[in-house]
Amino acid sequence: MDFSGKIQLEHGSRDPVTMVMFGNIGLMMVLAFLRCFKWLAEDLGALPIWVFNNGMSVGGEEVNMSALSPFIQDALDGIEFAKGSPSSKWGSVRASMRHPEPFDFRFVAVGNENCFPHHKYFKFYDAIKRAYPEIRIISNCDGSKTPLNHPADLFDFHIYPNNSMDMFSKYSVFDKTSRLGPKVFVSEYAVVKDDARNGTLLAALAEAAFLIGLERNSDIVHMVCYAPLFINKNGRYSWIPDAIAFNSHESYGTPSYWVQQLFSESSGAIYLNSTLQTSSNSIVASAIGYRSSQDSKIYLRVKVVNFGSEIEKLRITINGLSSNVQQSRSTKTVLTSSNKMDENSFSQPNKVVPRKSALENASNNMVVSISPYSVTSFDLLV
Repeated sequence: MDFSGKIQLEHGSRDPVTMVMFGNIGLMMVLAFLRCFKWLAEDLGALPIWVFNNGMSVGGEEVNMSALSPFIQDALDGIEFAKGSPSSKWGSVRASMRHPEPFDFRFVAVGNENCFPHHKYFKFYDAIKRAYPEIRIISNCDGSKTPLNHPADLFDFHIYPNNSMDMFSKYSVFDKTSRLGPKVFVSEYAVVKDDARNGTLLAALAEAAFLIGLERNSDIVHMVCYAPLFINKNGRYSWIPDAIAFNSHESYGTPSYWVQQLFSESSGAIYLNSTLQTSSNSIVASAIGYRSSQDSKIYLRVKVVNFGSEIEKLRITINGLSSNVQQSRSTKTVLTSSNKMDENSFSQPNKVVPRKSALENASNNMVVSISPYSVTSFDLLV
């Protein structure tokens, strides 16, 4: 595996704590807005995204054009609550709730999972851009294969394959997406059903390959969210799987959660051009350069997903550096388990978690072994 060259990854483009909220303005939604904007976004240093009701259901039911005005006004009122002056109608409601300062609110999505009829979409788009030109608007329509025929700052992309191999193969889904149109917001992704169960290693590895593809296409992919983030195991409604499971007194991360940890340094990193030479169709890899959030030193991170049942050997060759790889502090982190269907649980919360160790043969030219059904991160101090 050889790599050289660089592409700057956008800050926030790999933020796992972006908060997405659904609904319309009103008393209950004002309380939900405050909870999302304050407790689940501002306090965590995340950015909220409001997915508002566009008058059309996921099932395809929609209001007539003559009845659309209240929905447009709801969208404008919600934005005013988030970022309006304390002297405005809805900004004063926010101020009365002890938050006079506007929230850092930048994105709205026009509905969810319904590619809106364009004559109605323009009504929302024009009204919002006229009142709040700085707000970035997310379209429901998928522009990954065919460019959108309406204006948008981003388009929304959801993917929930039932089969882990299907997700693994999607690492190239944005390779041919037009670079002339809006950016991509992958707001929901996860392997589901039999291959995922409550959150398996197999599902997480397929998702890791998909994320490597997003990282490689970070010039067009602006943001990504695993969905859903939380599951209350005592709750009556459960969407399975989820990133973090909790009850009244304990919690654990699924393997999918730990995969996201391996991408935590990608925001603001330098994506390095690389060449993967292998006869295996079970290997996906990438390389970035980043400044560690732990010790502020510069590292190269090579991530490799092995989606097969055999050990794979790779030679990693690094060219074009002004300094050599240093063995001290260079590490290898591996997420794997004895069974590809293993899961974490309250009784075994650390059954499938990353294991970190020193990389004793770290150098500019080294041979490494990649375990079956694993994702490995080589962090090389330079």
